[in-house]
Amino acid sequence: MNLALAAAGTSVRTAAALSPRWGAAVAMPLFGHVAKPRPVHADDEATMLRARLGTVRIPGIARRGVDVDTYEWGHGPRTVVLSHGWNGRASQFSLLVRELVAEGYRVVSFDAPAHGASGGRRTYLVDWLGVFAALQERHGAFEAMIGHSFGGLATLVGVAGGVDAARVATIAAPADADLLLSQFQGILGYPDTVAASMRELFASRYFPGEPDPFAWLSTVRRPLPAGVPLLAVHDHGDRVVPFDEAGRIVAANPGSEMLATTGLGHNRILTDDAVLDAVLEHVRASRAVATRGLAAEVAPVEVGPVEEFSAVAA
Repeated sequence: MNLALAAAGTSVRTAAALSPRWGAAVAMPLFGHVAKPRPVHADDEATMLRARLGTVRIPGIARRGVDVDTYEWGHGPRTVVLSHGWNGRASQFSLLVRELVAEGYRVVSFDAPAHGASGGRRTYLVDWLGVFAALQERHGAFEAMIGHSFGGLATLVGVAGGVDAARVATIAAPADADLLLSQFQGILGYPDTVAASMRELFASRYFPGEPDPFAWLSTVRRPLPAGVPLLAVHDHGDRVVPFDEAGRIVAANPGSEMLATTGLGHNRILTDDAVLDAVLEHVRASRAVATRGLAAEVAPVEVGPVEEFSAVAA
């Protein structure tokens, strides 16, 4: 743990000794805080320079309005949306962007508030949902949505909540927001009484009026609509989002497919050839192939010595 996190944990625990609500009040701004944006990797610069730049205006977590930087490649009516994770940025998808454009897709991505080139220092999942809504208004129904990590959770929540996407793929995604709050508690080391107050404060601040936002933010409790095919990719050794989260996701979505990898971790998985091939094949499948309301049976496919591909049907 670095010194900043250690100091933050001490502050939260000190406030918690006086009152769990005070501890939660100190912790809450830290929960939505984003580290300084990572730079664009040299290997990704050429792809980002070819992007058509734009912005979308979303309400933002403070509901004051936020401009979000967007990137677009390719042309045509078949739009694929790529959503990066926490502390990520659109440039992480550069290899996948090139593959999708070569297949004739219009590819759209963005830097969420406080990420990449977009301004701000704080954000949460509601901002991803705001971006999806703005992009849907601009481009219409999506051929597919692909999300990495936190962006994968946002994608699942968005499509379950009404975003029109024919297919979904997640890479290293958590199954619900509960994991994020539990991990945050583990990092700062505050007691369960503060955790309970954090849940209450989280619900009232980010989802006012929602009776049970944690059900709404869970693909386990609120899966994708029937007939929306899902591919969940995850690495056995992921140290950021546990591998078991992928199992929870596919178990909650009958007929979904799972690609399990070994040795790729949380971020390198985005550049692996077998992963890119599997995601591209999933996107290429026609809307007509999906059987509305029925689980699709998919035979296991061998994709290499360190990967295993399986279908999970409830």
